Amino acid sequence: MKIKFIGACHEVTGSCTYIEINGMKILVDFGMEQGVDQFENAVIPCAPSMIDAVLLTHAHIDHSGLLPLLYAGGFQGAIHATEATCNLCEIMLRDSAHIQEFEAEWRNRKGKRQGKEEYVPLYTMSDAEGAIKAFVPHKYDEKFTLFEGVEVRFVDAGHLLGSASIELWLTEDDVTRKIVFSGDIGNLNQPLIRDPSYITEADYVVMESTYGDRLHEAPPDYVTSLAGIIEATFQKGGNLVIPSFAVGRTQELLYFIRQIKERGLVCANKNFEVYIDSPLAIEATNIFNKNKDCCFDEEAIEYVKRGINPLSFPGLNVAVTSDESRAINFDTKPKIIISASGMCEAGRIKHHLKHNLWREECTVLFVGYQAMNTLGRSLLNGAKTVRLFGEEIAVKARICRLQGLSGHADMNGLIKWAEAVNSPKKIFVVHGEASAADSFVKTLGERGINAYAPYSGTEFDLLEEKFITEATPVVIEKRSSDKPSTVYTRLVAVVERLAVLVKKSKGRTNKDLARLADRLTEICDKWEK
Repeated sequence: MKIKFIGACHEVTGSCTYIEINGMKILVDFGMEQGVDQFENAVIPCAPSMIDAVLLTHAHIDHSGLLPLLYAGGFQGAIHATEATCNLCEIMLRDSAHIQEFEAEWRNRKGKRQGKEEYVPLYTMSDAEGAIKAFVPHKYDEKFTLFEGVEVRFVDAGHLLGSASIELWLTEDDVTRKIVFSGDIGNLNQPLIRDPSYITEADYVVMESTYGDRLHEAPPDYVTSLAGIIEATFQKGGNLVIPSFAVGRTQELLYFIRQIKERGLVCANKNFEVYIDSPLAIEATNIFNKNKDCCFDEEAIEYVKRGINPLSFPGLNVAVTSDESRAINFDTKPKIIISASGMCEAGRIKHHLKHNLWREECTVLFVGYQAMNTLGRSLLNGAKTVRLFGEEIAVKARICRLQGLSGHADMNGLIKWAEAVNSPKKIFVVHGEASAADSFVKTLGERGINAYAPYSGTEFDLLEEKFITEATPVVIEKRSSDKPSTVYTRLVAVVERLAVLVKKSKGRTNKDLARLADRLTEICDKWEK
């Protein structure tokens, strides 16, 4: 019975933890890293085909985004999550695969002219579809048996529609240990969704620390604050461009804007139009409405009871096609443009930034966390110019942030969640930049809680209750823009899958074995040349 920390160790994105119990191999999350990473992650200590199951805390890509890669490597198990998370992952993983394939096509179109080698997508739409078929939905608060000696329960984490903390009861050699994975813990009093639930019993906890070293500067009223930014922008005749996560944050903004329009809080342009330029956000909004009964908070449910869709209002427009997206920037009327991605690393938002960043009358409003080394973080840090689509763009627009609007609990919220657990033996602190994770360990220690922030590769024996390995950080010195390490990881996964296939081939006919051996020899000969 052991746990190994793989991703989001002293970093925010790429969550992944590996568990071995009674010979079974389980992953909790398998997320994509976003932005430029500081530390090298350890590899999962077995082939993807040897993983028996995945437990997924929620649908955000930094927790779910590598599941198609796992499937491509030979994973044949089930992916367990809440019903809403399963719904969201259907659209989010397809969207991620589309981005992977589109980026590969774009790079290869340019690279071919420059004589570069072919760029291979991390995974394909077929891989995403395979992963989606592996999802198994569960209701909140219902305990189920995953395998013999492994029981699981999903508890509302209040971070995103369907997000969960995961309770795990692991039994081996007649010894039971309860380990809890916090997932991303939600901020209190968020719009639409409920507050996080608190778990009172655990032997060990794996806990996030995104805001482990700071407090949110929440305005007294999000609606009033947002209305003030809209009013100031429209008075200057500019557009308000909002880079927003398609799932979660976009729906919250629609909820706020509905109230702004109802209360007539914007005078400069009372009938202002709002454009959602993200097919993913449009589909996600439909899923929010579909899951309202199990996930919406009391205020949002009151709208529903009155026959009002809390996520719609007059003047709301959606852009699905590329032509509809382009047309937005040819409309000269001041407007609100909400587009993904939230950290400005991909998607249609980059086109809107290109058309609006250089205009002094416009505003770019950030409404979510910006990871290190992302375009969003650069803009918030005061970049004077940015490079978009090979062109240097001057930053003349007003750059601001809606303070306090966060899906993550701040330091006080994290402390409250941690202190709700009755005397855990240890809290492993993950999913935070190095400064935040280490600071939160210190904060918990001052409150008498045994806490530790592991680096990737750290292993802990849950049965013997001691470290097997305490890993040291491996700093990434340089990462090329073509991301060779991720493609290499995919190659390793295929080789590991092949090794498993060869082992399973014992007993097949000599003719079949000879054919496979000859084919592999041919590939090796070509590769060596």
